[in-house]
Amino acid sequence: MYNWLIIADGNAVILTNNDNNEIDADFDADDLDAELLGEDEASEALAPIVLELSPEACGERLDKVISKLVPQFSRGRLQMWIEGGFVTVDGKPSKTKATVYGDEKVVILPQPDQETEAFKPEPMELDIVYEDEHLIVVNKAAGLVVHPGNGNWSGTLLNGLLHHCPQLMGVPRAGIVHRLDKDTSGLMVVGKTLAAQTDLVRQLQARSVKREYWCLVWGTPQSGGTINNPMGRHPKDRVKMAVSTGLGAKPAITHYERIESGVLEGRPVSMVQCRLSTGRTHQIRVHMAHLGFPLIGDYVYGKAHLTHFFPRQALQARRLGLIHPATGEDCEWRVPLADDFAALLEQVGIHNPGLDDVGGDIEDDYQEDDFDYGDDD
Repeated sequence: MYNWLIIADGNAVILTNNDNNEIDADFDADDLDAELLGEDEASEALAPIVLELSPEACGERLDKVISKLVPQFSRGRLQMWIEGGFVTVDGKPSKTKATVYGDEKVVILPQPDQETEAFKPEPMELDIVYEDEHLIVVNKAAGLVVHPGNGNWSGTLLNGLLHHCPQLMGVPRAGIVHRLDKDTSGLMVVGKTLAAQTDLVRQLQARSVKREYWCLVWGTPQSGGTINNPMGRHPKDRVKMAVSTGLGAKPAITHYERIESGVLEGRPVSMVQCRLSTGRTHQIRVHMAHLGFPLIGDYVYGKAHLTHFFPRQALQARRLGLIHPATGEDCEWRVPLADDFAALLEQVGIHNPGLDDVGGDIEDDYQEDDFDYGDDD
């Protein structure tokens, strides 16, 4: 039951709820400190929006007019609602390109987006390395998508976490604070409470979280070093990342050490240990390819004619260290290499590192806020 007040706003009269709050159904998924909408707020977010158009709107397309008046929704989403019959003009369904003449009454019935609908518990086998009342550490399998998205609206780690721990429904992103790419295996931490999640995010921002990865690359890099090259979206392929100095590029720092070398089908390969000081999307994959040593199996940043040797990028998050968000204790977890990765090492004649084969701490020299909620490999 809603009581509505009329508030003048430009070319229309927008009806809002009686708290005079702007209606916004879009949860900002990039704000890790934001809280999820409560049940009452969520209901209001999907309440009808009524617009009384003014004569100044005459001659414009329907989708353009309403996208200006309800900017909290993308124009693409509004177009989908129009075509789906969820937007009426004077009580009748309309079309996206329909011309308005002013003085019409437009009613928008906001619909849940796919991401909202995707936040459902699903039974799933999870490799839980550690769990207490504040956090979960999971060893993610290769092939498992972390968060629902285009083409993967179910069967994700988030769905499995919600089934394993229903209280995560009350935490943004089900407590997830960082991601691994679908085909990267290894350790991830999840905050079971908003307080724990917020603390973990701030640790990532402060670079106090230790993240150690092992990867197999083509070629023989030098014994070790630090890659300090900013990254941003690829200028021609927006689904890829790239080393960049352009507008929007952010600092990206990877420390690496060559552990051992071998041979795959007559070509030299090397096991490399990487530690991250920043968490850019595809950071290790981009940085190693930029040096000229792409990961084996990486069909995005590697060489296409070499991808058949391994069905995924040979990359695993093997070590995770952090300060416990509740106790303040130093915690660390390590996992063995995934079975397929271990088999690949045997094939190329490289020793499979044991759980004690890890290095020391990362030395950081940057101070900017450098955390992205994205695939940090």
